[in-house]
Amino acid sequence: MKKLLVIAFFLAGSIIYAQKASQSGPSVRLNGYATYAFADNHVDSYYSDTQYFEGSIEDGFEYGGGLEVLPAPYMGVEFTYLRLDTKAPLEYYDNTIKFTTFNLASNYLFLGFNKYVNVNPRIEPYAGLMLGMAIYNVENPENSNTGSSTKFAWGLKAGSNIWLSEKIGLKLQAQLLSAVQAIGGSVYFGTGGAGAGVSGFSTYYQFNLGGGLVFKLK
Repeated sequence: MKKLLVIAFFLAGSIIYAQKASQSGPSVRLNGYATYAFADNHVDSYYSDTQYFEGSIEDGFEYGGGLEVLPAPYMGVEFTYLRLDTKAPLEYYDNTIKFTTFNLASNYLFLGFNKYVNVNPRIEPYAGLMLGMAIYNVENPENSNTGSSTKFAWGLKAGSNIWLSEKIGLKLQAQLLSAVQAIGGSVYFGTGGAGAGVSGFSTYYQFNLGGGLVFKLK
């Protein structure tokens, strides 16, 4: 319930911010993202010989969208949501050493700051910094037990908008996302459900390549 409220406040804030920006004059854009997320081949969390997990988080298709306001000609403030559904094959200890391929859903909410470079009317390179949260949902397919975790997350991105018309552009982008272990929450990798298994989540790095579309709303 708390996560749904966070997402609701996030979306409401985005809409209100865009409405105010539209009334005062800055341009508003809608960004759609579709990228390939590469695997992180080493994630681990070790407390003792009987409390640990190690393995990888597989690659997958990541998608999402962002609402961006440009208060100045070459500066953007963007509210972004991204989602990745993938697998996490992990070795862990639960009475004995076990191996399971978990289902992992990653949801990211970011406030980002983008800097654009004016090359020509059709080519618009940019770079950006994002700060926010990652919400991870984990399911053990062997017994349907689930766990979740909310972490502090950050991201870096660089790319270019290629404007096909005055209002529509093609987006090419490289991106790095990371979730930090030290900030809040726990994920349970184990067969005992929410009351057992190993809690924690090692720092996770996710590199993306892809792009999407950008639409000028104002």
